[in-house]
Amino acid sequence: MLVEVEAFSLNRPDFLWLAAPNSQWRVGIDFVGKVVEPPRDGAGPAVGDRVMVHAPQGGGGAEFAIARPELSVVVPPGVGSAVAAALPLAGLVALRLVREARIKAGQRVLITGATGGVGHFAVELALNAGASVTALARSGEKTELLEQRGAKVIHTLDGELEPFDIILESIGGPVLTKALSKLVRKGLVLWFGAASGQPVQIDFFSFFPDRSSFTLKHFVYNEVEGDLSADLHELLELVATGVLNPHVSRIEDWSQTAEILKAIQQGTLAGKAVLTLKTPA
Repeated sequence: MLVEVEAFSLNRPDFLWLAAPNSQWRVGIDFVGKVVEPPRDGAGPAVGDRVMVHAPQGGGGAEFAIARPELSVVVPPGVGSAVAAALPLAGLVALRLVREARIKAGQRVLITGATGGVGHFAVELALNAGASVTALARSGEKTELLEQRGAKVIHTLDGELEPFDIILESIGGPVLTKALSKLVRKGLVLWFGAASGQPVQIDFFSFFPDRSSFTLKHFVYNEVEGDLSADLHELLELVATGVLNPHVSRIEDWSQTAEILKAIQQGTLAGKAVLTLKTPA
């Protein structure tokens, strides 16, 4: 179907795909707009419906964009377009991370990159599951929202920390190396990013003499079981009920796309940035 775009968000994959050799990537994995041409088979949103769209192939950073009906959800009146545009990719990753980790009440969870789009959602979802959450953020980053929700915020993994049952890790490099040393025996690490751009070095013998074991899994959100359409509906419901509170740190005109992409590259963007083509609802 064809959607007239109101707002789209930028994600780290937008930058990574654009940086690839001979890239023809078009930004806009997540966007919101009104349906102007419905699906030909009549199944899906109708003309005039305001929809939140997840477009893994990109292309939402345009005046009009193609949307797959099964990855498009009608946005309820109480959810603004800027909020909905910031939700799909980061929300799907966080939702499926917490589900894959089977986080439950009483567990101790460490989440790195906690001020990013995925990290912020993951903190909220883990707290909602009843876990005790420690959020790793860089010094100087605004963490009031995380602390208000009940997370313990730290700025380094050096020194004594309680051992964690589960770690959700997105920085890579020395951060992941240090995080492994803070894991309980038979603990779980889901590794879903490498924002540092640095390789991970793991010394097998550092886990001796107690021969402590753990599971380290590379997590990819669209390679786990689940219905994407159902998950998108669930994300909107979680926002509507106040469980998720998207941290939209910047709302800019679409002409600022290059500036936002540069901030993503440099790692200076906290939360999510949304670009508008029309005034968001």
